[in-house]
This record gives sequence, structure tokens and C-alpha cells, in this order.
Amino acid sequence: MRVSEYYKLGRTQPTLDFVDVDVEKDTPVYIDPSTLKNLPDEWSSQCHTMLSTFFHSVVDAINHGDPGRLRELLVRLQEPNETHFGLSKGKSRGRGLGPYLVQRISKNLVVSAAAQTGLLEDLEDTALFIEGIGKDIISDVTTNIIRGMLISYAQSMASMYGMELQEGIYSGLVWNPSTCEWEEGNTRMLVPLGNPLLLVPKVVVRHDLHLTKEDYFRNHLAPTLQDEELDKPGGKLVQTAKSGRKFVTKIDIEKEYGGDKDKMVDLSVTRPEVFRAYKEEKRKKPSNPLDHDELSQATGTKPVSYRSLLKAVLDTPPGSEHATAYHHGVHALLSAIFYPWLTYPVVEHPLDQSRKRVDITYTNSATDGFFGWVTRQGHPSSHIFVECKNYNSELGNPELDQLCGRFSPLRGKVGLLLCRSLSDKENFLQRCRDAALSRHEFVLLLDDGDLSALVDEVVLAHTPFDPTENDEDEQERPYPGEFRLLFERFRKLVS
Repeated sequence: MRVSEYYKLGRTQPTLDFVDVDVEKDTPVYIDPSTLKNLPDEWSSQCHTMLSTFFHSVVDAINHGDPGRLRELLVRLQEPNETHFGLSKGKSRGRGLGPYLVQRISKNLVVSAAAQTGLLEDLEDTALFIEGIGKDIISDVTTNIIRGMLISYAQSMASMYGMELQEGIYSGLVWNPSTCEWEEGNTRMLVPLGNPLLLVPKVVVRHDLHLTKEDYFRNHLAPTLQDEELDKPGGKLVQTAKSGRKFVTKIDIEKEYGGDKDKMVDLSVTRPEVFRAYKEEKRKKPSNPLDHDELSQATGTKPVSYRSLLKAVLDTPPGSEHATAYHHGVHALLSAIFYPWLTYPVVEHPLDQSRKRVDITYTNSATDGFFGWVTRQGHPSSHIFVECKNYNSELGNPELDQLCGRFSPLRGKVGLLLCRSLSDKENFLQRCRDAALSRHEFVLLLDDGDLSALVDEVVLAHTPFDPTENDEDEQERPYPGEFRLLFERFRKLVS
């Protein structure tokens, strides 16, 4: 039974910000700590700080020969199954971060030249160089370290969707990045079927780690070793083609140099520039979040249907008595359309000590597409605000000023104002243009017709290309996240 089913949320995976896991069984996804480093939002940044301070504490303990401190840090790592991630068959039961494995990992870290020479810089590096550490262990360790952030995230989602939190639940050990110590206590948690549950933002989960031993060796170390072999006088791996060209095959390199992680360490310690170049390349090309289809497949849930979500909005009758249904429909639709660019939604989010409320607030996590472009243009947009007006009557200055009143340089100055229809749409668009030119406050109006056009664009962007179409048709197709309708509306605000 999925979280959405257990708590009767009436939502599908594409409309939820978190992974809709089974509350009893495991879901085959993992938390990759490198994603937390690359995402621009505050939640991910705080998680990265936790991971960085913990791992640096571990390395410091190794470098200072302090086995007591190292044991204190590592022995607290538990067998987490609150996220229900991994490949356990049947009921979730953790994946082996027990005392024996922690002791073995600790021993491997201490004796590894990777730690002693400073080759290890981040938690995810250990999967390349330390025996006994793979994606499942990395995900489990990450869960332990960012447990405090996962608890606060689950509390936020519970508040938004009306899921019951139980008081006085043991939190487990929580890493404090300020004191660099483990802490524990009781807190409010989701406890379906009597077991604590941690929700995880779907934007941070992956099927595999971004950094892998296989990728590093084959695409970075091996080419370097091939060049070195060719430079050796009489290199035993060098072959000669019929044309006279000298070459070394990757297969021979792998046979000669490949093997366990200790060999990887030896090769990397003497060639640190290769590993640094690999890390830099991966930093510039972060892994993409799982898309809707991949998440639906992993969770065993239905695929996204943008048109069904749109229909739920359009079928909602106008009027204040249907405002709540309209808000919920818009939230579900926009959450699906704008994933993974807009994340961490908060419904009826309080601002300014709760003196003001905004219908929906999204965190702008985009680095590409329309929302990434807005940020690169220098317009404050760390958050995107959404106001929903479920009526057909005209919008005026009060509605425009209400949304603009949510803006600030720190929170952002970009928002979406949704309504059903307008008899004088051009007049209100001009009001939006005046606000943009005079106050640098950017309100993008979307009525029912605009939402329909936006869904058409999104569906086309996610439709596989038909090779029978001509090249011009392919070039005209929008790419996911481009949101041409929003771009054109924004362009008209400032032109």
C-alpha cells in the first residue's frame, strides 16, 4: 500500500513532490549525495552541509589517528528502513548497515591510501575506492546523516496533505553540522502501520550513483593508461595495425590494471589529476532527476496524464464555493507540469509572520529551461508564487497587488496568477506589464485557455519523435522545461 493510498491523498505519483513508496515494501531507488551538492535550493544546500561536515570529521579522525573518534562517528550509523528504499524482498528491513559492516568499512577506511592521501573528498568518492561500499550503503549512510532534514521535510508534506503526525516518536540519531556530533530525541513523525516513515523528495533520488567505478576506470583512467603504454619503450600492451599505427586496447588495459578498489586507489593516487578531471566533469554535468515515467515504473504506479489533470481543473465550476477544489486541481497539475524545475511546494504558505498567505509557493530548483533562464537573467526567483482566482469576473489592481505583495528580493519577484477567463485580457496584461517595467515585479497570467495551451506544449515536448516527420518539424518541437508560452508572456512584460 502506497503512502498516497494509506493516507487517502487522492493524488498520483506525478502530482506528489515525494517518492510515493510502499509503506511496507522497498522501492528500487536510492539517494545520491552528489545530487544534493548540485541542486540550488536551500533544503539541498543544508543537506550537503550535513554530509560535508560529517565526512570531513571522518577524514580528520583518520588523519589524526583517532580511532575512538572514528568509531564514535561510524558506529552510530544504523540500518535505516524508514525511507523504504532499496531491493529488500518482502517487508523493508534495512540493507545491512549493521555493526559488523560498519566495523569492516571503518577498517577499510583507515588502511586505505585514498583517505590517507586526501584523494577522498566527498562521501560518494568512497564508492569508487573503499571495498564494501556501493550505492545501497551510500544511500543508507546519506539517510542517516540527513535524517533531520528528512524529518522536517516529512512534517512539511504531512502538514500540506493533512497526513496525521504522531507526537513523541524517537527520531533516531540526527547529525548536527554545527557541533559535528550525533544527537537524538523525540519528535513528530508519520507512523503508518506502527513504523516511522521518512519521505524523500523525488528530485534527489536515482537508480544509481553519479560517480561509478566502472565509468571512472573505462572513460578516464583507461585512456590515460593507454597513452602511458604507448609512450613506454617496448610497451608489452602495444600492438601494431596493418597501417603501422601503434595502439593499445581498453580490454588489455583492463586485464593489466583492472581489479579491486585497492588497485583503483593506487592508480589514482599517482595520477591525481585524472580523478580531479573526472570529478570536475561530473560536477559540470550533473545527473538528471528521474522523470515521471521512470518514477512510475520504480513505484509501480500509473504514468502521468497531463490531460486528465487539466480536465480536473477545467471541470471545476467557477465560484468561491469551489475555490478549494480549484486550488487542489491547479496544484496537482502544476506540480506535474513543472517537475523537476519547481519543487518543494507549500500550499497556503504563510509569509511575513503569517500576516499574508499565498496559495502555492514552489522552490525554483531549475538550472535550465524557462525557470533557469529567469534566474540567469538576474531576476529574483528563488521561489515562484502562485495565486488562484476561481472566478470569471475581471481581475484588477487588487488581485495584481495581492500577488506582488508576496514578492521580495530574497523570496523572489516572479509569480503566476491563474484565473478562469477574462473579457478584457489585454487590459490586465498591460497592468502586468506596468508592474514589470515600473517595479520589476513579474506576474504571468494564465487563464483556462493558457493552461490548455501549456499542457499541449508539454505533451508535445514529451512525445517521442516520429522519424517520418521532417527535420523542420523536429526543430520546431519544444524541449522539456522550455515552456515557450511562459517565455513569450515574460518577454512581453519587458519589451
